[in-house]
Amino acid sequence: MSDVPLPDQVARLESRDAIRGVTRAWWLFLIIGVVWILFGMFVLSYNAGSLLVLAIFAGVTFIMTGINQLLSFGRVEGGWRWLFLVGGALSIIAGIIAFVWPGRTLLVLSVALAWFLVFKGIVDIVAAFSNHGRPWWWVTLILGILELLLGIWAAGYPGRSLIVFINLVGIYAIFYGFTELFAGFELRGLGRRLDRLPPGQPAV
Repeated sequence: MSDVPLPDQVARLESRDAIRGVTRAWWLFLIIGVVWILFGMFVLSYNAGSLLVLAIFAGVTFIMTGINQLLSFGRVEGGWRWLFLVGGALSIIAGIIAFVWPGRTLLVLSVALAWFLVFKGIVDIVAAFSNHGRPWWWVTLILGILELLLGIWAAGYPGRSLIVFINLVGIYAIFYGFTELFAGFELRGLGRRLDRLPPGQPAV
């Protein structure tokens, strides 16, 4: 058993060559991370271009999800497979609408997000009280209260919903970008540690 710690992405690979092949792509994680961080900063700039980019991003996401659903329709068996067909078609239509009416799409998405925060806040508060006495139960309670208050505040006015939506997307993109950067540096360090292992010693 090697003492080389493995990231979650490569922990299931058994051969050193397979792991080394993954670690060579560490720079891709860096590029993806930088792109996500720049995207998040651009979204948070609140200019007309950032809103248009955000709408296009939503449209591409809808269309790609719809295509994936349609492909799943051909692979899934059973009486409920038609749901994949309907869901895929609706998702593609939503993507087209996002391209045609970007402003209206963002408004609908932001209002839906506001009510989702209200729903999720209620669920988290109930879950926190049901786990009363367990370690850190109050963290879930605080999170639920914040989500509920933020959702109620945003749902009261469409402009507020859009502000919340933009901020959450931007913050998430920046956070996700940093996780990709950390993964890239972790893979780079893993590759260097593998190079120092004796030739006959297995990686995992």
